[in-house]
Amino acid sequence: MESPPILRRQVESDSLSIVVPVYNEEENIAALLEQLTAAMKDWTWWVEFLFVDDGSTDTTLELLKQAQLSDPRIRIAHFRHNLGQTAAMEAGFHLAKGRAVVTLDGDLQNDPAEIPRLAQMLADFDVVCGIRTRRQDTWWKRRSSRIANGFRNWMTGDDIVDTGCTLKAYRRECVERLELYNGMHRFLPTLLKMRGYRVTQVPVGHHPRRAGKTKYDTWRRLKKGLADVWAVRWMKKNWIAYEGVLEVVEAPAASNLKRQEIGKA
Repeated sequence: MESPPILRRQVESDSLSIVVPVYNEEENIAALLEQLTAAMKDWTWWVEFLFVDDGSTDTTLELLKQAQLSDPRIRIAHFRHNLGQTAAMEAGFHLAKGRAVVTLDGDLQNDPAEIPRLAQMLADFDVVCGIRTRRQDTWWKRRSSRIANGFRNWMTGDDIVDTGCTLKAYRRECVERLELYNGMHRFLPTLLKMRGYRVTQVPVGHHPRRAGKTKYDTWRRLKKGLADVWAVRWMKKNWIAYEGVLEVVEAPAASNLKRQEIGKA
């Protein structure tokens, strides 16, 4: 039986998938594609631009399809209706062909020029998280984000400075088998650190939104975020970690016992 489309993947060596969730970003698509092309012009690895359209009701999907005709690096996944950023990111993780995966917002507040630097840092780390510097948002948005980050870290015992920054790089094995729940994309670094992956944080640039409308709803996110923090706190407290502890003893081969240490999947 043929695999469902969301699970079908071709593995490329020395390759990069740039996953971009988009929702009603018709005014930014052309500029975003232009900046992505410029950012990757000297890139020597195989690369794909994987757009996950989260049920846009404007012309976002049509513009992407038109661009795809002249750029085979563009791949498009499309939800028939809006499911949210977590669903879009999880779909992108499962569909990504590259061994490295970078996530990027579609509103041009993240700078595509940062992608090569973060991807190259995966030579030494499993996850690289961006920290937005000189953040170009309203005072209220910056303040509420700072409070939310501080509360998350206090509750989970973590030190992630900017969970809301979508610009992150991952080794594909970190995310390809993740099962996320709505809102959990904001806790990805914490969830991956629980699994023993090496996570680092680096400053990245940030730009004001040039066009379109923000999808940020402070009070709705605050209410949802409070519930999510308790869920992650429970998960972290009850996480079973047996890396370096479990040993499997195989049947005797010749005169020696064959032993193998394994890590957690």
